[in-house]
Amino acid sequence: MGRQKEEPLFNRIEQARVARGLSRQQLAEAVGVHYQTIGYLERGEYSPSLTLALRLAEVLGHGVQDLFSIQPFQKN
Repeated sequence: MGRQKEEPLFNRIEQARVARGLSRQQLAEAVGVHYQTIGYLERGEYSPSLTLALRLAEVLGHGVQDLFSIQPFQKN
């Protein structure tokens, strides 16, 4: 039996990061990951652990539900 394919996880990390004036490197250092991980997250190529999602939300000043969704976010 194989592993089930994960559903996509949509996020607003890049928008929140840019609004805070943070580079990927700065955000990565603040949450304790490599800067490439931030890129993977922003492109939707990687789903964060709950702990990382909570750290990102705290640093970016948003609730987890404002940053992540299983449904696409509406364009503003």
